[in-house]
Amino acid sequence: VQLQASGGGLVQAGGSLRLSCAASGFTYDDFAIGWFRQAPGKEREGVSCRFSVGHDNTYYADSVKGRFTISSDNAKNTVYLQMNRLKPEDTAVYYCAAIYPVVAPYGENWRQESEYDYWGRGTLVTVSS
Repeated sequence: VQLQASGGGLVQAGGSLRLSCAASGFTYDDFAIGWFRQAPGKEREGVSCRFSVGHDNTYYADSVKGRFTISSDNAKNTVYLQMNRLKPEDTAVYYCAAIYPVVAPYGENWRQESEYDYWGRGTLVTVSS
C-alpha cells in the first residue's frame, strides 16, 4: 500500500486549499483514510477520517468542523480534504494515513495514530495572516 499526499502550499487566511491523497495497493475495498497534521513544536493530531464504502462514516476534529470536508473519488482511489476559511493555526504538515483492512468499528479511535497501518509523506500547508 502506498499513499501520496499533495496539494499543500501557501495561502492567506480565509483562503482555501484542497489536499489529495492518492492510494494504491488496496486489495480489499474496506479501508479508511485519515488526515493528520503536525504544526511546529506540536504533536501530530487527527484532522479527519473517512471510511470506505460499507462504513461510509466521516469524522472531523472539532477545530475543523464546518471548514474542512473530506471526500473520495473511488474511481481514482483518491481521498480529498477540502479546507476552507483557513486560519494561521491550520499551518502544519499534513499527512494522510490508511487503516487497512478495517476490522472493527473505530469510532473516536480514528484519532489514534496507532490505529493506522500505512502513512504517506506529508505536504506542507502554510496559512499567512
